[in-house]
This record gives sequence, structure tokens and C-alpha cells, in this order.
Amino acid sequence: MSKVVYEGWMVRYGRRKIYRSYIHMRYFVLEPRLLAYYKKKPQDIQVPIKTMVIDGNCRVEDRGLKMQHGHMVHVLCVYNKKEKQHRVTMAAFNIQEALIWKEKIETAIDEQESRTVNGNKYVSFEFKPGMDNGRTASSSDHESQFSAPEDEDDAHRDLERRKTIGNGLPDSILDWTREVGSEMSYQNNNNQGFPKKHWRLHQCQNGLRIFEELVEVDYLPRSCGRAMKAVGVVEATCEEVFQLVMRMDGTRFEWDSSFQDGRLVEEVDGHTAILYHRLQLDWYPMLVWPRDLCYVRYWRRNDDGSYVVLFRSRDHENCGPQPGYVRAHVESGGFNISPLKSRNGRPRTQVQHLMQIDLKGWGVGYIPAFQQHCLVHLLNSVAGMREWFTQTDERSALPRIPVMVNMTSASISANKAKHNESNVQPVPSLQTNASGRNSVMMDEDSDEDEEFQEQEEYSTGLEGEFKKEAMEEEAAEEIDLSCFSGNLPHVDRDNARDCWTISDGNNFRVRSKHFCYDKSKIPAGKHLMDLVAVDWFKDTKRIDHVARRKGCAAQVASGKGLFSIVINVQVPGSTHYSMVFYFVTRKLEPGSLLQRFVDGDDEFRNSRLKLIPSVPKGSWIVRQSVGSTPCLLGKAVDCNYIRGSNYLEIDVDIGSSTVANGVLGLVIGVITTLVVDMAFLVQANTVDELPERLIGAVRVSHIELSSAIVPTLDAEPS
Repeated sequence: MSKVVYEGWMVRYGRRKIYRSYIHMRYFVLEPRLLAYYKKKPQDIQVPIKTMVIDGNCRVEDRGLKMQHGHMVHVLCVYNKKEKQHRVTMAAFNIQEALIWKEKIETAIDEQESRTVNGNKYVSFEFKPGMDNGRTASSSDHESQFSAPEDEDDAHRDLERRKTIGNGLPDSILDWTREVGSEMSYQNNNNQGFPKKHWRLHQCQNGLRIFEELVEVDYLPRSCGRAMKAVGVVEATCEEVFQLVMRMDGTRFEWDSSFQDGRLVEEVDGHTAILYHRLQLDWYPMLVWPRDLCYVRYWRRNDDGSYVVLFRSRDHENCGPQPGYVRAHVESGGFNISPLKSRNGRPRTQVQHLMQIDLKGWGVGYIPAFQQHCLVHLLNSVAGMREWFTQTDERSALPRIPVMVNMTSASISANKAKHNESNVQPVPSLQTNASGRNSVMMDEDSDEDEEFQEQEEYSTGLEGEFKKEAMEEEAAEEIDLSCFSGNLPHVDRDNARDCWTISDGNNFRVRSKHFCYDKSKIPAGKHLMDLVAVDWFKDTKRIDHVARRKGCAAQVASGKGLFSIVINVQVPGSTHYSMVFYFVTRKLEPGSLLQRFVDGDDEFRNSRLKLIPSVPKGSWIVRQSVGSTPCLLGKAVDCNYIRGSNYLEIDVDIGSSTVANGVLGLVIGVITTLVVDMAFLVQANTVDELPERLIGAVRVSHIELSSAIVPTLDAEPS
């Protein structure tokens, strides 16, 4: 076996010809002349799923950041420029890992190319077990029939190979990081240079130097003054700072005080996207209308390891003016993230944040202090970023941007809005739902993805190593949920009160297939059972064995030949409350972990039943008290298991634990202000049981104690 240059887990993903996407974790191995990947880490002599010969004609294309479900991955494509259908696409969950792979593969290519110059010739091919595609050709003969004008750039191949600019800089964006007299910028459509900017120190604030541009701005609207930029030093690597800048999820609230909300409108390519952004400004909010932005964001990585992120406003059909907001205009803006020499062993990065913005509004041009105050407020995010890295170790989390679909202008008439709403198409190359028709997650042990050619456009998003997901679409038909009912209403609408809805499994992280080796966790994905009803009961005594109640969801499911797991969460007090969840499935898979849990003894059940709680909305003290750490219910509180003919009921007595009872007392007092997520699962402890799967997950919103009813229970069977 040849010497291994580099190896590790990466992601293989793409879209099949029938437009169903797939994702797999694969183990990649790079040898001096070969790139191969396997289902598992190869042991002894093992045939790879796919291989690609590395020679001087190979190239590594950086496709930038691809996203779906709001999560980004850094994508690389290795291909042979003589036969571009011979390619392997791989993705990493952080830029550092992608850059390491890119550098290692480029080094292998350079070594093979230098050997080719000395007269060695290799055959370029792509191998698939059991298949002979018959494609062989000289990869080093520059006089062969495959030679073409594109080879004329080989003298500059190292430079070109490392440029990562996607489709190039959009025409409307001026690259303020490039100045006349400096090294020429990357080619864009106009290959234009930009005048050198002169800056004057305006003020020092929060450890930042804030500069003001010294140019005439008569051509700009009165309210759009000079550009201003903040310069600061952050103790982190360029990659870490870049990943933080690209995030628009809840993490941004921790370092950017001007951020209120953000959404993805359209992904143009791996380097360009259209974003919607609501600003949180602190200038007399009772008198001044809030501002929002719709802008194009472009990024690139330079050869020196620096990153450039550029902004400029742009209109978009799916992002019209919003009621209650004034649409501001970004003339120029973005971040320049450059490496500095480390100090005391700590990496350092210089961050420049520039903004030139027109806040619009009839009075802005007459109140210069408003414009300047808001601009400085925006630029202070660099100080927040510096403090964030100082006070946290969370540096490897995936960038996340919620997706916005079908925003229409509030200024159009009602009839036209209704007409447009019915004709607006989903944002291209993005999925808004993890269970969308075009986003089917594949079993990691499947080889089906290898039978289809990879596509250059992808709509698969990766959030980690997704676990085994059921592929039986054609198998069992969906359960008819209309026949089930509980006294607590099911409402999917946001901000609804005193109701429940099904919580997305991807909100919870569970043990991955490789947890035994690397302790990694992944989003839970699809539930094993369907939550069909929720009951909210009260009584003067503890309410046990609710599944015996005539007409309850468990009885209805039993009459239809379905199996139920009933979880009865008992809340003690002067009035005893019970919240009952009914999970239903057509049958238990023989030999599965869930089947062994249902039919096992109480000791086994207590050691495996797990709850993952979360409080998405609520007071800080309640969220800290409840937390989101998984808990083995059978070890924390008393659980009583009742096995019926077609159901298993689990009565969870929260009052049996002093700690749980204390937290419960805190929660009950403010329960009407809370939104609580709960996921139930059976803990997987061995390799053959992994990855973990949720029994089900539920979200209960703003529950009213007065809405609980007194149940009528049948007598306990003898």
C-alpha cells in the first residue's frame, strides 16, 4: 500500500438524476497518486467505493459555501481538466479542514506534474467496483488530442488554482479593499481598479480606531455621508473570524448589537448570496422608524490567507419593502479580515469593518448626528466580536442563516399581492424544510449515490453527520391523524397560545453513528413515531394509567391495529396535573432498540429512557434552570411502566425528585410565558444501536393551567 499523505472523514453529497439529494459521511484517503474514499476507515485490503488518479491535469476547485436548512459547508471539487466528468466532490464542516485538504491535494498534483515534466506519464481514470467505464487517456501528453487553448494558462497554474471567487465579483459591488498602486484585484467583469482612499482618524472607541473617508461625496444622497470604517484586533484565526461574520443566527446577538434579524433570500453561488437584514438602532426608537436592508454579499479568500466580505444593497423580487420598516441603502460595506503575527502563542487577526449607508427617511439628511451615531453603532460590532472570542470557546459551530421565502412588497395592492403570492416560486437551490421532497437523506451504508453522476448545482445542506434515516417512502402509507384528538389543541401557527405542535427533530442533537469513537453528535432528524394527540389533565390526586381512558388516542390507535407509547408527565401540587403525549406507529421493528425497550424489563427501561429538554422562549432564569442537557428519566425520577396489548404507558412522577420538584416550582409560576420543547428517545450504548433516533418531540406553548380538565378514567383492570 502506498504511503498515505492525508486521511479523515469528509462529506460526499450531491443530487441524483431524479432530483433527490443524498448525503454520506465517507472516509477519504489521499495517497501520492490516488484519492479514494470508503464507507469506513479502511482495514487491511479493502476496496474503495471510488478512486481518482492524481496527475498533473487534476485541479482542485473551491466551490465556496453551500447551504441548506440554514447550514453552511465548505465544498471542494477535484477533477481532471482533460476529462471533467472524472471528479470527486467533498465537503467539510469548517474552513480549516477544507483548506488542509485543498493544500494536501494541490501538493500531490504539483508533485505529479513535476514528474510528468521529467518524462513520466500516468493514465487518468476513475474506478468503480464492478464497472469498467473504458475511459483512459494520457494525462501528461500536451500534444495529444485533448490539448486545447485552456492549457495555455499552465504557466500560472499555481496562482489560478488557489483563487476562490465563485462566479466573480458582482458588477454592482465596488471592492474597497483594492486600491490603485496595490496588487491588482481579482478579475471581474470590468477588471476595474478603484481609487485609493484616504482616511482620517475620527475617534477611538471600545478599543477600536474609527476612521472617516476624506473624499468629496457630492454625488451621493444627502443622507449618505462619507464612508467610515472601524479597525480592531481579534485574538482568533482568520477562519474563525470569517465563520463568525457569516453567521446570522442567534449567535450574532452575542457580538453584534445592531442585529435584530436576518434571512437568506437567495443563494447565487458558493461565494454570492442575497440577504435580508433588520437593524437594531438605539436612536429614539419611539420616534424613529426601524431600518432594514436587502443586499448582496460576496466573499473570497486571498492567497495570503485573508478574507474579504463585501456588501451592497440590491432589490429582489422576493424581498420587497416591509410594513413598519424603512428600507436603508448600503452604498458600500463589508469586512476585511487579515492575519497578523501571533503574540504569546495566540493567533491575531486584524478586522476592518467599513460601511457607507443611506438610512433614508425624510428627516435623516437634516440630522447629521443621527447618521453618524447609527454608523458608529454598526461599526462597534468589531469590538463585540473581539470580546466574544475572549469570553467563549465555541469557535467551531457551523454558520447558520435562516431562509426567507416569498417576501412580497407591502406597497402593492391587495389583489396584486394575492396574485403574486400564488405565482412566486421557491428560492432556487434552497430547501426550507428538512423533510422537503428534494431533500431525502440516505442511509450511510447505501451505495445508491454512486450510480449517478454528480451535479454541479446542489440543494443538499449538511449540518453534521446525519444519521440513518428511513427510506421507505413507497412502503407504509402515512397514518391518518384526523381520527385522533386530545383536549389540548394542535396549532402550527407561530405565537399561538395554550397549544402544542410537533418540534423539528433537527432542533435536538443525539449520538451519531461514530459516537463510540469520537463522541460526536448530530441533529436527530425524523422521528420514529408520530405524535397524534396531547391531553392536559388535572385532579385532586395523582393521575395514573391514563391509557385505560375510553376514547383516548391510545385506545383509538389500538382499534386500528397501531402501537402507541403514552408518556404521562405527572406534575404534583395542591392540584395534580398531567400532560399526556400519545406517540403512534404502525408496528415495532423486530430486534430494534425501540422494540427491546418496549418489551424489556423496568431496569433496562430505566437505564435507557432519555429526555432532551429545551426552553426556546422564556425568562433567562428558567432557561438556565431547565437547560438542554439530556437526562435519563428513569435514573432522575420515578417511572412506572404499564404494558398493554397495543401500548406502553410511562408515568413520569416529576415530584419524586427534590431537584426536579424545585425546578418545577419555578416553571409552574411562569408557565404561561414559556415555550418548551421535549424530545423522548431510547439511549443507544453500543455500535450496533447507533445512531440514536427520537421516539418523538413536542413543543408546548404558553400553557394555561385553567385549560386542564378532570379526566374520566375507567376502573383499573384486575
